[in-house]
Parts: sequence; structure tokens; C-alpha cells
Amino acid sequence: MFKGTATALITPFTDNGVDFKALDKILDYQVDGGVNALVILGTTGEPATMTKEEKVAVVEAVVKKLKGKLPIIVGAGANCTADAVENAKLYTALGADGLLVVTPYYNKCTGDGLVAHYTAVAKATPLPIIAYNVPGRTGVNMLPKTFAKIAEIDNIVGIKEASGNMEQIEECIRLVGDKADVISGDDGLTVPVMLMGGSGVISVASNLAPTYVSTMTNCALGGDTKRAAKMQLDMLPFVKALFSEVNPIPAKKGAELLGLCNGKLRLPLTEMTEENAKVLEALLKEFV
Repeated sequence: MFKGTATALITPFTDNGVDFKALDKILDYQVDGGVNALVILGTTGEPATMTKEEKVAVVEAVVKKLKGKLPIIVGAGANCTADAVENAKLYTALGADGLLVVTPYYNKCTGDGLVAHYTAVAKATPLPIIAYNVPGRTGVNMLPKTFAKIAEIDNIVGIKEASGNMEQIEECIRLVGDKADVISGDDGLTVPVMLMGGSGVISVASNLAPTYVSTMTNCALGGDTKRAAKMQLDMLPFVKALFSEVNPIPAKKGAELLGLCNGKLRLPLTEMTEENAKVLEALLKEFV
């Protein structure tokens, strides 16, 4: 669906809803930064605290502005398979180019349950689907052998791997690398994953530093591995600052510091601490 950098986009808020003026500015910033795709309503977009009407309005706004210019991938996951199926149908109708579908969370399932879940969602849409493994949030770890079965489904085209386990990611690439994309879900592992055969990253960091992250992944894709590796190592302090508190708290603060939005979060997320914000602000000057 894409190679290189897809930004896991923040959702800007006002006190009363979505800040569409700020969203427009954020979208321009991403296009100007050279990213290869956008992921909206993913974890970083705070969909857990948005109404259905707000989600629809965000998808409509992004599709209206960028359809045909960048691949628009929409988070459609749910812990209820029927809801994920409904989301898939809805976002397909609204003009999404692809879907990101997280593993069911809270009501955990077995590997067989994961295969059945993704089979049902895939049948509901002709769009390409990227599975999303983030066990630190969901409590469910999609093992490589399980994704190998899921990757046999025609429109399952990849996996966002955010387990943080490099050996597991390597095994996933070994098993499915010839039929599905393995995409880094951790900004700190982007280049290592790509050098092992991964296709890119769904990035939080590119909310703030799209040019830097896009350049890094382009270097990795283009064979300039030495430069890509150096850029990855150089940005580690920035990545640590971006995850010094629960995502997207630091990303929202960074966007505020850059003048992209007001940085408003919805409870239970709270304002970044002053100490951590100062560290992030200093690092922004190096990477933006």
C-alpha cells in the first residue's frame, strides 16, 4: 500500500470537537514533509475518545483534501468483530484507500480467533488491510505463525508490528516477507526493521519531523544504509522524548510547540509535564 513513511496522525481538538482548521494545517505540513501515506484514527489519533460522528467528519475532511495525492489509511479496528466489520464498510464508503485493523483488545482471543476476526473484516471490504500488532496496549500478541495464516487472505497486505521484539519481527519477515509488508510500528526500530526486509514505518515522530523521517526511510529503501543507520541513531533521544509519556501526549505537545494546533488532549490523557516538555522542545530544534 505504501513504502517508506506513513504518519500516524494526531487529531487536533477544540473544547467542543475536532479542530478542522488545525487539521488542514497539519495535513499541509505532512504533504510538504514528503511522507508516503497517512494513517488517521489510529492510536495516535485518539479515536477511543471520539464519537462516531467526529470520526466520520475527520475521514471526510482528509479524503476531500488528499484523495489521490497520498494513500489514506483509516483505523477500523474494534474489540467486537461486528463493529470492526461495520467500520470497514463505513470507511470504505467514505473513500479510504486502506484500513489499519488492530487485534481485538480486552476480550482477548486465541490465534484461531484472530484468524476468524481478520477473515470477517477482510470479507467486508475490497480495500487492502494492514493488521496491527501492539501487545503492550491490547494484551494480545499476534505471533508470526498466526499472521502467516492471516496473510493468506487476499486483501491482507501487511502488518504494523509494534511488539518491540526484534526477533519476533524477523520471524514475521521470514515467514511472510514475500507476500505481505512488515511495517515497523516503533520509531526506534524503523531502520533495523527495514534493513531486515521491512517496508517502512507507521510513525509518530513524523507528526513533528516528517522530512527527517521520510528522508531516513528513503535512504533505507534506496540502499544508503549507512546514512539511514546514522539518522536512526541520531534520532534516538528524540524518540525517547516522544515516548517519555503515553502517546500521543508528547506528540500533541510537540505539535503545539510547532504552531500546528493547540495541543488539547481528551481525558484520561493529561498535559505533558513541564520537565518532559522542555526536553522535547530542545530536541525539536534538531529534527524539524
